[in-house]
Amino acid sequence: MSETTEKRIALVTGAGRGIGKSIAKLLASKGHHVICVSRSESSCGAVADAINASGGSAESRALDVADKAAVKEACEALLEQHGNIDILVNNAGITRDGLLFRMSDDDWDDVIETNLSSCFTFIKYLARPMTRKRWGRIINMTSVIGLTGNAGQANYAAAKAGMIGMTKSLAKEFAARNVTVNAVAPGFIATDMTAELNETQQEAIVGIIPMKRMGEAKDIAAVTGFLASEDAGYITGQVFTVDGGMVM
Repeated sequence: MSETTEKRIALVTGAGRGIGKSIAKLLASKGHHVICVSRSESSCGAVADAINASGGSAESRALDVADKAAVKEACEALLEQHGNIDILVNNAGITRDGLLFRMSDDDWDDVIETNLSSCFTFIKYLARPMTRKRWGRIINMTSVIGLTGNAGQANYAAAKAGMIGMTKSLAKEFAARNVTVNAVAPGFIATDMTAELNETQQEAIVGIIPMKRMGEAKDIAAVTGFLASEDAGYITGQVFTVDGGMVM
């Protein structure tokens, strides 16, 4: 594994599979110690084990990111253990799709709490040490749906659009302390979720992508890894679409 000039402590939510797993592995390959967070200990633990087995440095923590009290407790314990978290990637997310008139209150609340409120909670408890240290990287994983909207995904679009507004606001709050806050907006990425779509659905998706293919998790990880690096120190408050040209 290659080493960076300075080893950082990184925390990635939703690190048990897909995009989060790819980001965790990439950050570890750059020499960082990675805290892999997901709801399932078996999934985030497997990712951490794989990183350690390949010569990297990682640990895992099973956590429901929608549980504010649990997140607060976990953040306090991690700060006690590590002193500070340098890189925070808010990647955890769920979908509960449905047309508005059929969408339950629980479907709305679950998506908002998991996708949006969790970002607020993690940043609230982990960003202060970054500002004191005068170095930090916060990357929020939004979506092109947060930019364009999508029928049947009012809850998901609202959460992802909210992440963009939060990103821009916090970038202004933290800039003077050398803490950058950016967002990455994936398009359609080949993951376990998209694999569940039938052939007709997948063909329809590819048809609206100018590059005529879905992206890969490594495409998102590459951009995230750059934004977490020393080289991205003068970039903040931005939204990077990684979508094969869907949103131009």
